[in-house]
Amino acid sequence: MRKISAMLLAGVAFGSVPAMAQQANTAAAVDSDEAEIVVFGKGETRQVQELSSKELLILAPGTSPLKAIEKLPSVNFQSADPFGTYEWSSRVSIRGFNQNQLGYTLDGIPLGDSSYGNNNGLHIGRAIISDNIGVTRVSQGSGSIGTQATNNLGGTLEFFSADNSDGFGVDANLTYGSENTMRAFGRVNFGEAGGVRGFVSGVYHNAEKWKGSGDQRNTQMNAKAIIPVGEAEFDAYFSYSDRSEKDYHDLSLEMIKRLGYDHDNYFPNYAKAIAAARGVFVAPINNLDDSYYDASGLRKDTLGALGLTTPLTDAVTFKVKAYYHKNEGQGTWGTPYVASPNGVPMSARTTEYDIRRGGVFSSLNAEVGNHEITVGGWYEHNDFTHARRFYAYESNTTAGLDHSKFLRNPFRTQWLFDFNTDTLQYYVQDKISFGDLTVNLGWKGFQVNNEANPRIQGTLAAGKIKSQDWFQPHVGAAYKLNDKAEIFGGFTQVTRAFISSATSGPFATTQAGFDALVARGLKPEGSDTFELGARYNDNVFNGVIGVYYVNFRNRLLGVSTGAGIVGNPAILQNVGNVRSIGFEAAGDVRLGGGMTLFASYSYTGATYEDNVITPTATIAIKGKDVVDTPKHLLRGEVAYDSDTFFGRVGANYMSKRYFTYLNDKSVPARVLVDATLGYRFDAGMRVPLELQLNAVNLLDKPYVSTIGSNGFGNSGDNQTLLAGSPQQFFVTLKAGF
Repeated sequence: MRKISAMLLAGVAFGSVPAMAQQANTAAAVDSDEAEIVVFGKGETRQVQELSSKELLILAPGTSPLKAIEKLPSVNFQSADPFGTYEWSSRVSIRGFNQNQLGYTLDGIPLGDSSYGNNNGLHIGRAIISDNIGVTRVSQGSGSIGTQATNNLGGTLEFFSADNSDGFGVDANLTYGSENTMRAFGRVNFGEAGGVRGFVSGVYHNAEKWKGSGDQRNTQMNAKAIIPVGEAEFDAYFSYSDRSEKDYHDLSLEMIKRLGYDHDNYFPNYAKAIAAARGVFVAPINNLDDSYYDASGLRKDTLGALGLTTPLTDAVTFKVKAYYHKNEGQGTWGTPYVASPNGVPMSARTTEYDIRRGGVFSSLNAEVGNHEITVGGWYEHNDFTHARRFYAYESNTTAGLDHSKFLRNPFRTQWLFDFNTDTLQYYVQDKISFGDLTVNLGWKGFQVNNEANPRIQGTLAAGKIKSQDWFQPHVGAAYKLNDKAEIFGGFTQVTRAFISSATSGPFATTQAGFDALVARGLKPEGSDTFELGARYNDNVFNGVIGVYYVNFRNRLLGVSTGAGIVGNPAILQNVGNVRSIGFEAAGDVRLGGGMTLFASYSYTGATYEDNVITPTATIAIKGKDVVDTPKHLLRGEVAYDSDTFFGRVGANYMSKRYFTYLNDKSVPARVLVDATLGYRFDAGMRVPLELQLNAVNLLDKPYVSTIGSNGFGNSGDNQTLLAGSPQQFFVTLKAGF
């Protein structure tokens, strides 16, 4: 049945060529010639693209905004679920830099490094409902020096919430689909452009896992208000998110061959998990790590911000915003390596997170002659509590624990740390206009103080470490050849600050190891990025080509010393440099009548420049390709939008990816196809009723999505892969009142 549905959907999509969505839930259909989905950074002195809200609205509702950007050059996004929201598997990398080396902000609010073991922020999917995003800006280089981030070695992702300007109205949509997916979204909009305006919205999303048992569930609320007072403008934002995700099991190539892509955890078969923990396996399972009883990721987040934008004179503007973020999180595993005190041969192990962080950032912009000068600063204090605990199952016949809920009353705490991090950053920038030539000059600097205070130290490190770099220069230029074409180029230097965490960074080792790192002067990672490119824009074609060279300095590598679930301390060290050279191209063609074509291609040649030398061995990785960095990414789309029909078919090619530093193990290339079909009904309401059908992995391709979920090894197979979701269908009804 799924194959027949797929062929019908593909046939209709290619036959009638319906594609492209409306500009927003609150807007009527727009001709694709009049509103662009992708804007290729016109006038920018670096490689940058912007995606409008239309890009998210044509995807399956609830799709992560990180998945939406995978169509852009050099962006590699992976997830084991169809929406790209499952955080254990969610990975985005740009030009060979992983997601922890990218910067993320929402309306300027820093979101941290987007790690699963979140220590300084939260994923964008927990910060805002995807339906409420207005613009997404992606900088493949190190991005704007004004970004509130101290880790953006390889790019920035800036998200901006929608700004309502259409008066009072209610938007709602309801989605049902594969794996009993249910999603309900509602938003009340108020106000108009230039006046008091904003929205209040909420969403409920629940989907059964596509393999194994358990649900992926989240509930979220957003509210935003903009209040003009004279010439000034106040803004406020609030978000609450409650997310519970049952995990998919990590695989290796050998496990995929022996057990299949559909292999998962034992849940809800508790008896089978108990038997396996005692060493009694049911073929083809033959070891403890083939399956665990259950696992989950739990996160509750509250985020709030207040801002002010005001002109001081006709040529000077001041902006300031304060924010606060509270997080409670648990990552749970049913581990057979630690027994419960009551004789049950396994226990529930958690890694627990508690974040209380607040900060303020501001800028002063002045136009003086042909200069646009900006000075800005950012301060944040973060109190992060990190713990590893164990909880007892009730008996050998009854679990008595629900991994979809926060666990309480542990029988053991392995370690418990209070981390304090103070971040201070400033930047200076001058944008100078010389007619057709624009020059950007500037720099940023920061100091980050990290402190680990143990309540229960275990085998991990305590102490203090500091990273600072007060001068990180940026220079760029854009030259307008004519009204349609321009060339651009630039250089940026960035340093990445150390993080405060017990599971990664300088504290995730023994005390002796940490003391040695401090004594020998551990250096923070840094990057030098050179870019050169050209853009073209007219009523028919909009595109960009570019080349880049990146020198990634002082790469830090944490060498693990056991299976991921065991949680042994890693050994952190500087292991040399990485060189990346690449080519990027993207463009869209407006064929008229609502028909458009889009394509992007990127080549990334990222290699290690140094061998890794340990006390016992030399790992000869010099000249090897960087792990999880496909050389070739190619995306293409055919889209159509009329007053009634709309739709899109897109194909996504990714070449093979290595998951060992010596490049002896890899996952093969794959092509994924997604499609959208939709129809609008004139029901006499504020906007037409809209029926939308989405297909994810339309051709039902079995493939490995995420690699490196448990890190990367030097050589050989490793249980660090996640299977991608099979063919999935979703139908959505949208209405505006």
